[in-house]
Amino acid sequence: MGDVAPTRVDPDLRAGAEWLGGPAGAHRGSPGFWTPLRVILLTGTAVFWLGVIRTVPCMVNGWGDPDRYEHLCYSDIPVLYSLRGLADGMVPYLEWPQGSHPLEYPVLIGLTMYVSALIVSVLGMVGNAVSFYLVTMVILYAFFLLALVAVSRTVTNRPWDGLLLALSPVVFFASTVNWDWPAIAFTAASLWVWSRKLPFWAGILLGLAIAAKFYPVLLLGPLLLLCLRAGRLGDWAKYLGGAVVGWLVVNIPFMIANTEGWQYFFTFSADRGQDFGSVWLAFQTFGFGVPADSINTVALVTFLVACIGIAVVILMAPTRPRVGQVSFLIVAAFLITNKVYSPQFVLWLLPLAILARPRWRDIIWWQFAEVIYFISIWWYLVGLTDGAKGLPEQWYAVAIMVHVLATLALAGLVVRDIFWPSGDPVRVDRPDHTDDPGGGVLDGAPDRFALRSSAG
Repeated sequence: MGDVAPTRVDPDLRAGAEWLGGPAGAHRGSPGFWTPLRVILLTGTAVFWLGVIRTVPCMVNGWGDPDRYEHLCYSDIPVLYSLRGLADGMVPYLEWPQGSHPLEYPVLIGLTMYVSALIVSVLGMVGNAVSFYLVTMVILYAFFLLALVAVSRTVTNRPWDGLLLALSPVVFFASTVNWDWPAIAFTAASLWVWSRKLPFWAGILLGLAIAAKFYPVLLLGPLLLLCLRAGRLGDWAKYLGGAVVGWLVVNIPFMIANTEGWQYFFTFSADRGQDFGSVWLAFQTFGFGVPADSINTVALVTFLVACIGIAVVILMAPTRPRVGQVSFLIVAAFLITNKVYSPQFVLWLLPLAILARPRWRDIIWWQFAEVIYFISIWWYLVGLTDGAKGLPEQWYAVAIMVHVLATLALAGLVVRDIFWPSGDPVRVDRPDHTDDPGGGVLDGAPDRFALRSSAG
């Protein structure tokens, strides 16, 4: 079976392709050198580095206030280079500046930061924040390429889905804010390897993702329920075992060397209050705030309720949901209920959203809402540093609700596809009506446990 041509199966792309000569024909020639993956990698490269070039105003002015907000080019990367002792050669988690605190990121991010600092040192540019920033961008770009390959290869015969990631406006805007791409890339790679029926090695990659950002651990829950429905709990156990091994290999050396420094990420996350981008901050602005001493409990309970809802969806759906669908739903639920929804967190959702519902129109309008939020938060911060201009607090709260409601709407479409698979782009676009072409051992497996009988 040949690759799915987007202009044939996506109604919006089919209509939009008329000015280019119409949808791909049945007798279109061989792609030759320009295979889908090569086109995607080249396109993604252009978008990523144009996003870096976009931050030149900040590189020139040293990321000073309020220019870094006005030009939408704020980044944690150059700021933490000196604040966390990297410019002084300190090893994350083992050392930190006097009067400061240990690094507040998981270990694999700390290692990425340390490698960047070492390269800057070798280049003879110690203390140069711009050099550290650019070296970090090269490393993050490599992880971005891995994510592009993984998204393009996870669902067989749909290589062009990776173009949704390559052309993403949120990649252009948000890639330079923080060290998110290692976790995103390893998560995407984990789903890719899972789709190739290698659960243990997929778990290893998931463990590395969890060692970079903690959110990928959420994927274990819905996958457990999918494996329960399919009677493939042994494969889930291999996946879990691989994840534990992958996470421990990275973390154990630092756990032993300096427990205080290693565990700071966990205590920092627990003690953190409601912050930018969260629905709780919007509610507070509108006069419905949650008390500070209750926010952890309220956020956790709300998330657990969402988890129960997703579990019911997985077990009651007439046809077993796809891995990409439930992975998107669980991470979306976490972000919507979390105390913090930083502007770059949308990158966590992006590959999962593409795997869940690869329809250009839906991915584009959702990202449009996220771009509105991305612009809004920086202009709100302009107002906090220069009261004469900037976005008022109430309008910032509106922007928060825009990107939260957009994510909820996309999640609603995914749930609709789960209960009415005839609307699922991945299933409908395949002539053989494959169950879950990205599901690995789950693809085509019979239902052995469900809260309702399969619709077939």
